[in-house]
Amino acid sequence: MQLLRKRRIALSGLFFLAGFCFSSWASRIPDFQQQFGLSEGELGSLLLGMPVGSLIALPLAGWAVHHFGSRIVIISASIAYAIFLVTLGFTQSIFQLAMTVVVFGMIGNIMNISLNTQALDVEDGYARNILASFHGLWSFAGFAGAGLGALMIQLKWSPLQHYWVVSGIMLAILLAAQPFLFKEEKESDGGGLILRKPDALLLRIGMIGFFGMMCEGCMFDWSGVYLKKVVAPPENLVPLGYVAFMGAMASGRFISDALSNLWGKIVMLRISGALIGAGLILVVTIPVLETVIIGFLLVGFGTASVIPLSYSIAGRSQMFSPGIALALVSTIAFFGFLLGPPLIGFIAELFDLQISFAVIAVMGICISLLVSIQLDVFGEHHSSPKKQQSTAS
Repeated sequence: MQLLRKRRIALSGLFFLAGFCFSSWASRIPDFQQQFGLSEGELGSLLLGMPVGSLIALPLAGWAVHHFGSRIVIISASIAYAIFLVTLGFTQSIFQLAMTVVVFGMIGNIMNISLNTQALDVEDGYARNILASFHGLWSFAGFAGAGLGALMIQLKWSPLQHYWVVSGIMLAILLAAQPFLFKEEKESDGGGLILRKPDALLLRIGMIGFFGMMCEGCMFDWSGVYLKKVVAPPENLVPLGYVAFMGAMASGRFISDALSNLWGKIVMLRISGALIGAGLILVVTIPVLETVIIGFLLVGFGTASVIPLSYSIAGRSQMFSPGIALALVSTIAFFGFLLGPPLIGFIAELFDLQISFAVIAVMGICISLLVSIQLDVFGEHHSSPKKQQSTAS
């Protein structure tokens, strides 16, 4: 158990590392916009490279984890993540920056799949739900990375200088953590072709993730716009909506595991969908500052456990190895993240932002419906972690 605890601490550090690296890049995006003289539309096109790279990487990540094991992939991807973060600071043209952003997105999602595969095995060792706490550390790292970015900007450090510091921190964390990463036994089934048709379980979980990530993407991109245009508070209060959502999602992930162990994953997913739907309905029907902030808090708590629980269920597929199963579910779910923000804009253009957010409220309710209909598709063996056969590697 002591070794298992050390593995959990090491893996927690790596989840933090991944979130810290991503948020460090994001905190300096305005500097890149100024450096290359990008318009809002050009910047939006540039940032699209991140999800495109992530999507491209999904089948590659599943294949790599299945054939080489998550330990090798985590170490390789962590080093590559640090290198390409610094490479972003070296770019001298928009083309170089765009290509680096795509590769940076690819590496980030390869880390995502490999870290979650390793986390599932640690969760099995504990024989209880702990996956959401790892995701909570990723979210918390976002605040830490943004804070360091703000400090670097105040000190007038360039993105390149900033990224050298972050990469040094990342490599130090990796050096300390890598001895405690374990090598999985070679899977004898569930591999083969990367792009395969998911079974009923993975399709259902993928759609739950699809709606969950659609809600997340909309909140990331449109919460501030909704507050500014619909609620119209004083300018300095506009960021409160995003902060409320992100804070609730991050903190919710630290309490999600305890509630999942108490009530079960199915009940938690049902509650999560209801919280998302209720929060957005509140935002739409009573668009004043106080109720909108409460609504965004509910949405944050609702989205907190959707992806961690989806991964936890998917990783115990009886048809596919964990790496392949996570890649299949992530592929379906990630389309929600890509489609959600444009959908908001399209509906807002035809009607208004309140109608757009009402549609996303329905997406949250769909999570509860998908979990509640034909419950047997999940199977009792998917509702709680399996007892790990051995905690030694």
